[in-house]
Amino acid sequence: MMEPHASPERSEPERQRGNTKFKGARLGLRLILVLVVAALAAVAYRAVVGPSNGGLPAGARATAEKVPLLIREGGRITVPEGSALRSKLTIDAVQETEIQRTLTLPATVEADPGRLIKVLPPLAGRITQLFVQLGERVEARQPLLVLDSPDLAAAQADHERAKVLLELARKNRDRLRDLAKIGGAAVREQQQAETDYVTAEVEHQRADARLRQIGVNPETTDNLRTVTLTAPASGSIIDLDVAPGSFWNDPNASLMTIADLSTVWVTANVPEKDTSAVTKGQSVEVAFAAYPGEIHKGEVLFVSDVLDADTRRTKVRIAFPNPDIRLKPGMFANANFLTPKQTVVAIPTTALVLKNDGDVIFAEVEPWTFEMRRVEIGFQQGNQAIVKSGLKAGEWIVVRGGVLLND
Repeated sequence: MMEPHASPERSEPERQRGNTKFKGARLGLRLILVLVVAALAAVAYRAVVGPSNGGLPAGARATAEKVPLLIREGGRITVPEGSALRSKLTIDAVQETEIQRTLTLPATVEADPGRLIKVLPPLAGRITQLFVQLGERVEARQPLLVLDSPDLAAAQADHERAKVLLELARKNRDRLRDLAKIGGAAVREQQQAETDYVTAEVEHQRADARLRQIGVNPETTDNLRTVTLTAPASGSIIDLDVAPGSFWNDPNASLMTIADLSTVWVTANVPEKDTSAVTKGQSVEVAFAAYPGEIHKGEVLFVSDVLDADTRRTKVRIAFPNPDIRLKPGMFANANFLTPKQTVVAIPTTALVLKNDGDVIFAEVEPWTFEMRRVEIGFQQGNQAIVKSGLKAGEWIVVRGGVLLND
């Protein structure tokens, strides 16, 4: 019998070659698994999505490729069956609706020109004291400033001279009247005395009125060069052009402006195209930037008969009572003019297509057959356009996607 013998041990290079073959086999199995998974994924995708055009039979694929998006014949546009364009168009009927147009315009607060007082200097002179400042509220007869004027002394001298001449003329008239009673005075002298007295009296009244106009009491015995100007009425100083120390020699230039702000105007400028939408007595809602959340209701007081040639706008004013002076000249506001309710033809603004600086729509004349039509839009409010002409209720139009039918 042969004795069993041990198998010879493998050398190191042989063991390495064995390991390399095993690793190669494992990599091959992994690659096969990846390919199988990819194939299964492709099958699942086609089951869900469906076959592509490339998977269609040659005849069906050729038919799909021959369907045009649209067909133009003269002025008509037809979207054939099977066109991908049909899913992108929305068609709806034109309807009449009742609306109340709201015209919103920027506006500003202004003082009522009929309640403005220009304070003019009665004499030329220098401002020595100023008691008020811009924006201050004053009461009637409140001192405003002190004016030092040499002309005041001349006016007082004229008044004193007129006063003396009047007294002399009165005495001469009375003397000649007494003489005439006893026949000691000629008629001519008596008449001349009467005339002189009347002339002196008129001159005295003129000098007296001149002092009162300046603001000086004619009966005072003080010969001063200064006069204190007082407020002619209660109000707020909205303009101040003078300062202490300045010399004022123009009697026609105002020193300051006092405004009675118990009533103010809100003024808006209406564009020429919207002028017909605003009338006297129309309801207006005004929102002031200074008081968010507050709505002040009023009505149109005045619509100007003149159109500004530069801005092509018409001034419109709304009066508001302002007893607590919350509304101040210069404030910004938005005025909403409310027109009477009216029944109009309205379409979505998405139906409009701009063409050659005008608005057009696409009206359906037959099922999926359209023609381009120009329309005139009166105005837009929100997402609706009010049609002035070119369209009537009951017609069907493309309300969305019409731009795809445009050239």
